[in-house]
Amino acid sequence: MKRYSIVIQPSNSVIEEVKQMKELLASKIGWYNSKNSLAHITINEFELEEIELEHINSKLTKITTYLKSQEVQFTSFDVFSNGAFFLKPNVASRHYLKEIMTTVHQKFSYPTNIKSYEPHMSIGRRIQPENIEVAKSLFSKNPNISFICDTIALRCFNEERKQFHVIATFSFLGEESQDVIQGLLF
Repeated sequence: MKRYSIVIQPSNSVIEEVKQMKELLASKIGWYNSKNSLAHITINEFELEEIELEHINSKLTKITTYLKSQEVQFTSFDVFSNGAFFLKPNVASRHYLKEIMTTVHQKFSYPTNIKSYEPHMSIGRRIQPENIEVAKSLFSKNPNISFICDTIALRCFNEERKQFHVIATFSFLGEESQDVIQGLLF
């Protein structure tokens, strides 16, 4: 069995901007969890045999057929009680991203080990409290990060590198669901 993850994939410029934030934090506190992870918004994680990938790709293609693209903005930093320091979306973006996550959770019929319900982009995870304070002072100015949310990615965990890497992307097509069209006809 292999470990996989479905994530919302930000633009390359956002991935680079978050990478620079992680490098800056590492220069102050040293190595930390998720330092080398590329920016993403986790939807879920699961384990499956590689033979199932064709079915997974087909399912994700169907899901993204009906998802609509939208600009999302991350305008503050925040902390979870488990030591995660992260970029937080504004209210409208949070609502939209939660809708995307919920849709994937509902329509992805495979067992998952982790389901994320709170959209965020981690700068670091499991950071010690004293280093959270360093992060807060280092990033005291609110960020202004935005991108067009139009893609989810399927990632596979690389055991040698101890990181997930993208193996497929799925673009949002924004088509009307047949259920909606049927409802309009009758």
